[in-house]
Amino acid sequence: MSLSAPGGPINPDYTENFEDIEKQFAVKVVEHMEIYWSLLENFQGSKLKLTKYDDEILEHFQREFPDFDLKATINENDMKSKEGKEHWRKFIMAYEKRIEDYNFGAMIRANAATEYGQDEVIFAVRMQFYAIEIARNRAGLNDWVFEKKHGKQASS
Repeated sequence: MSLSAPGGPINPDYTENFEDIEKQFAVKVVEHMEIYWSLLENFQGSKLKLTKYDDEILEHFQREFPDFDLKATINENDMKSKEGKEHWRKFIMAYEKRIEDYNFGAMIRANAATEYGQDEVIFAVRMQFYAIEIARNRAGLNDWVFEKKHGKQASS
């Protein structure tokens, strides 16, 4: 998303619509969240493929964040600390030219055992979402969403 005015960088004459841009951005983030939740309700997370690079993203995430506890609640302060941001930035930038909307906003559940909710989400970058959710899916930590909707017998 660019805040450039026609023909160049940000121009104060065009920033009056910033609120509209923020609203459109928020709508896209919420749509992404709703689509992902619907996918989890209709397919076991352990069988989902989120990108054509899932295997690579997972391996890279595990290599760069070996101590990331998928079952624990994500500490947003650690994730967004100066050190955390720098570590994630390096990870994210590896996908700049390969993953569409790699740096677009996304909502991540702070804990895989909870549904999306106002107090249960962290605003993050799309590549953070992919890394964490691919890892959670592969670990079977999101299968409960499908099982809750369809009953335990659906998981067999």
